Amino acid sequence: MLQAADLTIRLNAADDVVIARVDLPEGTEIIKEKIRTTVRVPAGHKVATHDIGEGSPVRRYNQIIGFASRPIKAGEHVHVHNLSMGNFERDYAFGADYKPTQFVADPATFEGYVRKDGRVATRNYIGVVSSVNCSAHVSRMIAKHFTDEILADYPNVDGIVPITHKTGCGHASEGEPVQILRRVLGGYATHPNMFSTLMIGLGCEANQINDLLAAQGLKRTDQLKAFTIQETGGTGKTVKEGIARIMEMLPEANKVGRSTVPASHLMLGLQCGGSDGYSGISANPALGAAVDLLVRHGGTAILSETPEVYGAEHLLTRRAVSREVGEKLVKRIKWWEQYTERLGGEMNNNPSPGNKAGGLTTILEKSLGAVAKGGTTAMVDVYEYAERVTAKGFVFMDTPGYDPVSATGQVAGGANMICFTTGRGSAYGCKPSPSLKLATNSALFNRQEEDMDINCGVIVDGKASIEEVGRQFFELILKTASGQKSKSEQWGYGEDEFAPWILGPTM
Repeated sequence: MLQAADLTIRLNAADDVVIARVDLPEGTEIIKEKIRTTVRVPAGHKVATHDIGEGSPVRRYNQIIGFASRPIKAGEHVHVHNLSMGNFERDYAFGADYKPTQFVADPATFEGYVRKDGRVATRNYIGVVSSVNCSAHVSRMIAKHFTDEILADYPNVDGIVPITHKTGCGHASEGEPVQILRRVLGGYATHPNMFSTLMIGLGCEANQINDLLAAQGLKRTDQLKAFTIQETGGTGKTVKEGIARIMEMLPEANKVGRSTVPASHLMLGLQCGGSDGYSGISANPALGAAVDLLVRHGGTAILSETPEVYGAEHLLTRRAVSREVGEKLVKRIKWWEQYTERLGGEMNNNPSPGNKAGGLTTILEKSLGAVAKGGTTAMVDVYEYAERVTAKGFVFMDTPGYDPVSATGQVAGGANMICFTTGRGSAYGCKPSPSLKLATNSALFNRQEEDMDINCGVIVDGKASIEEVGRQFFELILKTASGQKSKSEQWGYGEDEFAPWILGPTM
């Protein structure tokens, strides 16, 4: 049973708030802080530890999360009613905290599929990629033909994945919007988790297959076949042709087997969705601890969701290997400020209603917790959306904060696994890359265990340390990379979540 001294969590001695570990009724005495709550404070929410004057900065993690919009009394609930955004200078201090990575002498291993180009897959799929929405239905029809009964003859093939979307036309055939789409589709078509790919178009779309292939430096091969509905002669003929092509691919795909490879071949995409007040205390830092382990074993981790590191980007620039790398991140932050202003939005349109219900008040607070997913090692490079990631170590990719769009960019860049923290209960998968979900609190894990892969709530409960859970999750990463199914894979998630970032007007 919790004692009064255990009712809250203090993250830093300099903080102006503590976090409620459980629901705190009005009048609850917080012995360690020498305060008493003035109102009910929900679990995961913040309590002021002293009087705070109007306009004064409020700190959590010893970082500014906002400014008091009115006077706040000690013991008061600190949230949207009395805390708001404000402008303040961030010291980017490029590279000030950079430390070379200390690699382990005996790297961990997993069982993966080694491809001809040297990349390693965690899954072995065949993809059916639509160049345009007009060929999406045909692509799904082709993939749907390959039932479990048919695929039973090919036990080394994980499935046939249709990659379909709602764009590919209604925009210019040149320029940044179509360039991004082509990077995404090219990245999926040649992803290491795809043994081979069939690409299907309509024939008259803005995103012409030949232009897509040329832009991505790709050519038709036995493992990358492409045609259009119009040239094949209609829906029925295209479906028949697509089935025949995949039947030719299946025996070759089934010949590949897993072999023991070093963990340096793992590339994780880091995501958080449905965050709460515990995200920055439990799941995100636990994932960060696992990322630190992976990086020291030679692997790669991709932090993204640029609007959700906003206000905490200075913590990343300080870890940059060079000023040039740090400046690349700041450049993307400035782009987002201009982008949202141009569209009449603001960077603080996040946290979402669910995030706020969980205890997060401003994007600054959410961002400070979000960057914890990236661990503590050096930031070695910054990539634009869906660019192929070639660096080893901790990197950043510019993406929106919306999880399906963000993860789609990471997978297009080469991520062969997604690690997804949640405090509200996100249900998510990401074929062709398996997705592991980390619950921030035990109540969520116990309620939605069928969707959660690990319970980081034990950190909040005081039953395990961040480092212990991080190492446990690192072991789960290796097992999943070796073929153990994630919870989302058991439910079949991953086909509907493909969502390329759409820029520009639809015409």
